[in-house]
Amino acid sequence: MALLVALIVLPVVFAGWLWFHIDSAVHRIDAFPDYPGRPEATAGANWLVVGSDSREGLDPETAEGLHVGDADGQRTDTILVAHLPDNSTTPTLISIPRDSRVPVPGRGRTMINEAFAVGGPKLLAQTVEQATGLRIDHYAEIGFGGFSGLVDAVGGVEMCLEQEMHDVKTGQTLQVGCQTLNGPDALTFVRMRYSDATPRSDLDRVANQRKFIGALASEASSISTLINPFRAYALADEGAGALTMLDSDGPGDLLSLAWAMRGISSGGVVTTTVPVTDSTAHQWDKEKALRLFEAMETDTPLPQDLIVN
Repeated sequence: MALLVALIVLPVVFAGWLWFHIDSAVHRIDAFPDYPGRPEATAGANWLVVGSDSREGLDPETAEGLHVGDADGQRTDTILVAHLPDNSTTPTLISIPRDSRVPVPGRGRTMINEAFAVGGPKLLAQTVEQATGLRIDHYAEIGFGGFSGLVDAVGGVEMCLEQEMHDVKTGQTLQVGCQTLNGPDALTFVRMRYSDATPRSDLDRVANQRKFIGALASEASSISTLINPFRAYALADEGAGALTMLDSDGPGDLLSLAWAMRGISSGGVVTTTVPVTDSTAHQWDKEKALRLFEAMETDTPLPQDLIVN
């Protein structure tokens, strides 16, 4: 009887402790400030998900192992908006190319990447809100080291590459075929754009990023991860220590996002890129982009002609 009670109680205690650990370990930032003309809250919830290329906290040896160089400051390698609807409409994950030229408050029309570089999360969120008309409800940011650690915490992520990927800028190579990518290799995969395997440059890179996020979310929510207390703890510990979120967001919000994104691999999430006019991704196709954002705002399915990968 005592053994049965222990088998029931201990997982509950462990889960409760893990929940508290995540909530206390996540890095926090102040809530986004209101400003004149800020979009009103509408149907569903919108997440701004940012991959920062900040090297802060990485010692030279670690930075060398991740092949990320030593650039100062912070920029965004990844800008994503995830929309979780209130109804039965499929969740949506859209990429915003980092070289998109949009109005940045106080900076004029420039690359959206600059908003984060000069004003951090607050200015980036305001820029995204004003460019898309969508109110941002939640925020999640992860840096190079945190991303790599998160991948290693789940034991690596399997990806199937249709051709060899060789980055002529960094010299890194990923072999063709199905393989389990560790942290550094995963970082190489989601950052690569100077390769014959990424002829559309940043457009191919953001498509690969969405594909990898789906695979990572599936691995993190797999039975083999959830029933293994050591792997579950490593995942929670790495994830919490690597993430930056709003003061108002908690583990429940993060779990909702992760649970929704696990559907990317199975087609349970619609993924696409903001429509652009050419492969440089500098200019958005205004008519198509407007239809994309209106569908997200009203919790209606995205028109098929707006879905590109």
